[in-house]
Amino acid sequence: MDHAADAHRTDLMTITRFVLNEQSKYPESRGDFTILLNHIVLGCKFVCSSVNKAGLAKLIGLAGEINIQASTCSNECFGEEQKKLDVLSNEVFIKALVSSGRTCILVSEEDEDAIIVEPSKRGRYCVVFDPLDGSSNIDCGVSIGTIFGIYMVKDDHEPTLADVLQPGKQMVAAGYCMYGSSCTLVLSTGKGVNGFTLDPSLGEFILTHPDIRIPKKGKIYSVNEGNAKNWDGPTAKYVENCKFPKDGSPSKSLRYIGSMVGDVHRTLLYGGTFMYPADKKSPSGKLRVLYEVFPMSFLMENAGGQAFTGKQRALDLVPTKIHDRSPIFLGSYDDIEEIKALYAAEGKKE
Repeated sequence: MDHAADAHRTDLMTITRFVLNEQSKYPESRGDFTILLNHIVLGCKFVCSSVNKAGLAKLIGLAGEINIQASTCSNECFGEEQKKLDVLSNEVFIKALVSSGRTCILVSEEDEDAIIVEPSKRGRYCVVFDPLDGSSNIDCGVSIGTIFGIYMVKDDHEPTLADVLQPGKQMVAAGYCMYGSSCTLVLSTGKGVNGFTLDPSLGEFILTHPDIRIPKKGKIYSVNEGNAKNWDGPTAKYVENCKFPKDGSPSKSLRYIGSMVGDVHRTLLYGGTFMYPADKKSPSGKLRVLYEVFPMSFLMENAGGQAFTGKQRALDLVPTKIHDRSPIFLGSYDDIEEIKALYAAEGKKE
């Protein structure tokens, strides 16, 4: 690739230009969302650079503090202590979001309590985020990422937890940034889903995946089969159907990275299902509602797919605590319909 030529091109759609174009469709817009998003993008660039240099900078290793979520999750987390990169990423995003002057409440996977922004720096947006999802995979080079969701506070009042304890359908935007072989940011503002890739020579995210649409039916299923003995009937039946279809169709392929950003990104592009069901070990599921289930469900629905908890549409859930968990099945429309039918049939038996 001729980077010198790229630097002089004017037809590249950067994420900033893309958001400004979207903003121009709303005459009443004040530009606050664009400023907020620019600060999120800056945080993603910084974390991407830090992830790439992690080995050299000796950031890998233990920071000595127990991750608030790791201490309460299943044995799968191995109760691991927090990696230094987790701590750094969290600090970067908090500083980036507060300094934007457009946020009033922040909820991070790394912090037990919500952060209420001081009055002089307050704006009308609430941001929920996991600064470095899949961080236990850093040492083996697997894709990790940042997940975020944005709510807007409708009126001027002292911010409270009620402003973020809302159904996912109330979000105004959501996305993730994946740090892997390339740095990819996937974003939805409620009308379609678009993917941007960081061009290191320009230092800009360029639109590379316009209007992502998930295939209506997929050939891949993604789940941790190590938990199979603890699954409920519908989950077990669906996976059985994936492996041994009764209609003569080919078996689906199993792909499971164990990093939600990587697994969901593949599902979004290639179709299929990503599942983290409830089981006997984790009856409420394992993934966190506000900053994992909601943003990924928001993206999936805006790309033409579905997200289901085993009981209801995921985006209709009403969280009661900021670190609530939920089962999740998300992916291609027809595949999730099949899972919903299995749960409906199970419900009729009871």
